[in-house]
Amino acid sequence: MTQTIHPEIESKARAQQAKLRRRARINALIRYFVLSAVGLMMLYPLIWLIGASFKTNSEIFTNPGFLPKNPTIQGYIDGWKTSTPYTFARFFWNTFLIIAPKVIGTAISATAVAYGFARFEFPGKKILFATLIATLLLPNVVTRIPQYLLFRDIGWLDSFLPLWVPSALAGDAFFVFMLVQFLRAIPRDMEEAARVDGANSFQTLIFIVVPLLTPALISVCLFQFMWSMNDFLGPLIYISSVEKYPVSLALKLSIDTTEAFEWNRILAMSVLAITPALVVFFMAQKYFIEGISSGGVKG
Repeated sequence: MTQTIHPEIESKARAQQAKLRRRARINALIRYFVLSAVGLMMLYPLIWLIGASFKTNSEIFTNPGFLPKNPTIQGYIDGWKTSTPYTFARFFWNTFLIIAPKVIGTAISATAVAYGFARFEFPGKKILFATLIATLLLPNVVTRIPQYLLFRDIGWLDSFLPLWVPSALAGDAFFVFMLVQFLRAIPRDMEEAARVDGANSFQTLIFIVVPLLTPALISVCLFQFMWSMNDFLGPLIYISSVEKYPVSLALKLSIDTTEAFEWNRILAMSVLAITPALVVFFMAQKYFIEGISSGGVKG
């Protein structure tokens, strides 16, 4: 009797397993299809931008697809020259001169301030940290006019200093908060061992804490790099000389409102403008994701 029941049970179990596998494959297929469709919708503007940069100005309006019929790099050649005495190489160099000090200053200052908040007790610490968090809720436009008046009185207008100094003094509260959260997830054992061996607070920060903060610091640098690369309002307010314009303002120069302008030049230079941020992000995305995910864990 048992010999006749077991095969039936086994066949039913196999049928049930096969049904579950089919259902899992169908669910996975639907899930991947939806994700691919949403991803394509999000990437299509970027794909179209790249394809349109190889079109002529007339084809951009006659051919809505992203594949050019007769690809040409004339937009890149003409757009690189610009309508000013300077080429886009000068504007990329200006962008580098703005971004490099901002990234370095942000990494150093935010690390020092975050280390103080996370590891030391001092009078007014809670009030100062609450004030720091409160500034995250303050819109940037609220501080634009006071900052402009301050930098005008100091004599820093039409220079890179208004863009450098706030970052060098930990003016970006988001990065300080992010590093504080990351530091709270790091055990203090190694720091205490370093102090037992005679290391002071500065040596402990440099040789023990900073190596452990590497993923978070890479995330901070990536954020600052991308935000500074895309910053338009800051340079527009403080910089007035064309020879000091970054790429974001140089793209605006390509749009002449008094006459018809060549969209293929603007799109071609837009592709070049977003390329550094994309390259840097994909090269460091492993550390970027690790820094973001680790920063959200509180020890």
